[in-house]
Amino acid sequence: MENQKFFHAGAIASLVALIFWLVAWEMVVAPIHAGGSLLALKVLPLLIPLRGVLKRELYTLQWSSMVILLYFAEGAVRAWADVAEMSRFMAWGEIILSVAFFACALLYLRPYKKAAKKLAKELLDKVKVPHD
Repeated sequence: MENQKFFHAGAIASLVALIFWLVAWEMVVAPIHAGGSLLALKVLPLLIPLRGVLKRELYTLQWSSMVILLYFAEGAVRAWADVAEMSRFMAWGEIILSVAFFACALLYLRPYKKAAKKLAKELLDKVKVPHD
């Protein structure tokens, strides 16, 4: 159970860090336009699962682990294609933080998925339904 606390804390930390990282990137560090960019609004979808992640809601952790892959993809594209060196650096940070969230979320969910499979198998055995 100690691992679960670690993975939950890692998911929270990486999600919050990614939110701040992206705002800093688009407003201060390497904005597309001087004085900031509307691209900072890309953090809004990350605010939606934040409450559920903090409350350890399994469903929220499941779907947010899929949404975070969009941020991984954006980071990968911008790390490859951006001209500005600082922007490429920020893109690598986005990649690292999104992968950290993805890994922590999946590792946190792993025992719950195993328990659900075991429970489903036991239920199928009780009703004598053939299964794999």
